[in-house]
Amino acid sequence: MKNILIIGCGLLGSSLLRRIQKKKMANKIYIYEKSKSNIIKIKKLKLPGIIIKKLEAGVVKADLIILCTPMNEYKNLILRMNKCLLSKTIITDIGSSKIESSKIIKKFLRKDISWTQSHPIAGSEVSGPEYGRQDIFEDKWCVLIKEKNTKKNHLNILNKFWKKIGSKIVIMSPEKHDKIFSITSHLPHLIAYNLVKSAQDFEKIQNYDLIKYSAGGLRDFSRIAASNEIMWRDIFFNNKHNISKAIDLFIKNLNSFKKDINSKNNKSILKKLIQTKKVRTKIIKLKQDVNKPDFGRS
Repeated sequence: MKNILIIGCGLLGSSLLRRIQKKKMANKIYIYEKSKSNIIKIKKLKLPGIIIKKLEAGVVKADLIILCTPMNEYKNLILRMNKCLLSKTIITDIGSSKIESSKIIKKFLRKDISWTQSHPIAGSEVSGPEYGRQDIFEDKWCVLIKEKNTKKNHLNILNKFWKKIGSKIVIMSPEKHDKIFSITSHLPHLIAYNLVKSAQDFEKIQNYDLIKYSAGGLRDFSRIAASNEIMWRDIFFNNKHNISKAIDLFIKNLNSFKKDINSKNNKSILKKLIQTKKVRTKIIKLKQDVNKPDFGRS
């Protein structure tokens, strides 16, 4: 890849920037960032790459464009890029939901341009270029989205790109992607936000100084709930159909637990608790987490 344009240089954008530079994957890396505070941080950190003031200046030079922005910005960016995109240019993104963004791409992107969606399963509750790490994608899954109009050679190029970044590749349809991640990612984040809000409401109602007594459970949920609110608003809205179904399933199981607790159904609740513990063992076996107490904290 000769020239790469990264649009949005927050946590993941700056992590990509660092990794591309380390692996010498581009002759030139261009950065387009709207946030003035992020631009100051990028300069202060002396991150690799050329900061451009006008989006169009980077688009005409780029062989690969990677959008690392909230999904609500896609339409505006597409309309701006359409004027100067070359038909050979490959476009991808790192968005966490795909069906709605696929609709936007098909509706507004020039028909002679190819956009193959990506979703690297990496990140953190913190945001900003100062938190970027060049190894954040190492041994993590990256989902590539394949649709009817996906160009095979572009899919192959992105496959090689993400593998060189350090990721493991899996290919899915946008429908399968959004169903899977509604349960594995989107619902857990929604539960975390709701649990922390419930703790805040309880604190007000009872007039207790509750937060300072946060045990491991609330503490760890609060970490997830500290994630970027704009990004997660977009994810919740864009995958609303699958998330609504996931919420219904969660409520059904929560009511089942409630019934077991109220009736002191020892056999039923123990069966649930034992079965759900197996997921943790499987996650560790698949090397999605470390086998250390307290999530590896020292």
